[in-house]
Amino acid sequence: MMVLIVGLILFLGLHLLPTSPELRDSLKERVGEVPYRIIFSLLSIAGLAIIILGFHKLQLHPGKNPILWDPPVWTRHLAVGLMLPAMILLVAAAIPSRIRTAAKHPMLAAIKIWALAHLLANGDLGGILLFGSFLAFAVYDRISVKRRGARGPLGNASPASPVNDAIVVVLGIALYAALLLGGHQWLIGVSPMPQLAPAL
Repeated sequence: MMVLIVGLILFLGLHLLPTSPELRDSLKERVGEVPYRIIFSLLSIAGLAIIILGFHKLQLHPGKNPILWDPPVWTRHLAVGLMLPAMILLVAAAIPSRIRTAAKHPMLAAIKIWALAHLLANGDLGGILLFGSFLAFAVYDRISVKRRGARGPLGNASPASPVNDAIVVVLGIALYAALLLGGHQWLIGVSPMPQLAPAL
């Protein structure tokens, strides 16, 4: 459990920096723009890796991860369904499109849907800690970017053509399928597919 907590503190704590422009700019002045970006990226990768490692270990040792509630089967089906728009929004964050323009901050929207979906489907302490933390962070960050007027990584990129919308949807579906059909099992150690079995 401690490994997961350390990863969450490192990753989410680091991503709170942009919500405080004064602190972020002060750090950039001290170390320089490029070193700041490099350090931020490396620590982000490290934090994410620790989160994945910590959560994976909890799945392998359920005795260290108490079940606080047993989600009904329908919540797991709902979670699997919610992950499709989450993946489309995740892709939209990187590609100029009308979907991105409508969502305004598709990355944060994707995180909120992803976290909510997994909270619905997981009643273990590790899951509630992981997904609850990300949901709280995404809600806070969305409020923060609205207050700061932040536009996201693509800035004022134009909505582009309907072709881009199609690309976003196709890539989102492909990513969703890849996770559903083995990627989630490989990355996290848990497959979402057996959760669908009771209703099949």
